[in-house]
Amino acid sequence: MDFLLDGIRAFTWQQAVMFAVGFTLIWLAIKKQCEPMLLLPMGFGAILVNIPFSGALNQVLPGVGETQGAIQWLFEVGIESSEILPLLLFIGIGAMIDFSPLFQRPIYFVFAAAAHFGIFATIVLACVLGFDLRDAAAIGIIGAADGPTTILVAQVLQSKYMGAIAVTAYSYMALVPIIQPAVIYLLTSRDERRIRMEPTKDSDIPRTVRILFPIAVTIVVGLISPAAVSLIGFLMFGNLIRECGVLESLSRTAQNELTNLITLLLGIIIAFTMKADQFVTRDTIMILGLGLFAFVCDTAAGLLFAKFLNLFLRKKINPMIGATGISAFPMSARVIHKLAMKEDPGNILIMQAVSANVAGQIASVAASGLVLSLVLKYLQ
Repeated sequence: MDFLLDGIRAFTWQQAVMFAVGFTLIWLAIKKQCEPMLLLPMGFGAILVNIPFSGALNQVLPGVGETQGAIQWLFEVGIESSEILPLLLFIGIGAMIDFSPLFQRPIYFVFAAAAHFGIFATIVLACVLGFDLRDAAAIGIIGAADGPTTILVAQVLQSKYMGAIAVTAYSYMALVPIIQPAVIYLLTSRDERRIRMEPTKDSDIPRTVRILFPIAVTIVVGLISPAAVSLIGFLMFGNLIRECGVLESLSRTAQNELTNLITLLLGIIIAFTMKADQFVTRDTIMILGLGLFAFVCDTAAGLLFAKFLNLFLRKKINPMIGATGISAFPMSARVIHKLAMKEDPGNILIMQAVSANVAGQIASVAASGLVLSLVLKYLQ
């Protein structure tokens, strides 16, 4: 009966730390409702893979040989070999997005471009801190504020820090309502936050334009950055399903059942990379710091770019709009709208904020594809 104690004897302090990480993620998901669809399965998965001799991972059993663990098999098939799970999630995300506000305010693409400066700044800083280029690029993509994109890029670049990167990306996405206001208050005056912007007259977007837009974006981004074809293609395919008008039931399924199921699976599968020997390291702490740096830089870059434009514009832009150029949709738009209403109850910026935030969805994928192209070209 001594074998019943093998698991207890093999338990290490590092695994105890990972249990604490798992319980923390579960607590955040349930108590604070921070990205519960992903943090709950990720937290539970972190516990599963850190139980000594866990059957969720491949094991070699006496008299039996190697057995296949469910979580490890799902990771190898769904992420490692094809990245299919994050890509399928992009179909659901694309089906959720209504690009109409962006059609009415296409100039807001410039804020989306500026608000992804944090990606490149973080890559440089990570390299300076000693990370190799593959890992530095994967860490920098945390600044895209897009969980599935972050996971996919980390896998394509074969970063050994995927677990830490995924946890960091989704944790800071959930903390957008805390991070962005802090940066905004630091970099703007009350008068700037109270700037009112004239509402743009809403107009009906022709169905033909709605249908051609995802196709055109896929072609243009694909020609500029071929490495981003899967990312942008699956996102825009989901949007095409939404806008074509003949697949309404499939569009609803993509937005709800498909997205929820894939997110659930993705969370518990990513836990495979959260094994104690890989996760409880000094590098993980550095990645958490770099992820925060990326989010702060994104918000600051968008704000400062808007303030720079105001030097030349007669009709001023509320600089908070620049902060919504990140991909955290629709959280960032809601945060900026609430801040504007707090400073001036009659200042309604929701449509402007949504326009820049929607543009951020495209910009994050394009920026990630550009990073992939540059890094893979350099590594050849």
